[in-house]
Amino acid sequence: MRLLPWTGADGKPCYLSTDDPHSLLSHLADDIEAAQLASAEQVLAGARAVLGDPKAGERAVRFALTRAVESLGDVLRVAVSRGEGDAR
Repeated sequence: MRLLPWTGADGKPCYLSTDDPHSLLSHLADDIEAAQLASAEQVLAGARAVLGDPKAGERAVRFALTRAVESLGDVLRVAVSRGEGDAR
């Protein structure tokens, strides 16, 4: 069973049950995971820039933190999916 990088309409995790890593759904999940990881790199760079700017206001810091939390959730889901994290 593979944890997919998205949730169902009810917010619960979605799983893929197949032994074929070359299936269409497996490739879609791989592409989405790659996009999530690339996005996380950009969010990290942006958050670092905001935190390094002594003139950054509360809105900028809150936005950077919100995006960082979203990206961290995505990255943790990818890690769990790849067997490198805990599902907690």
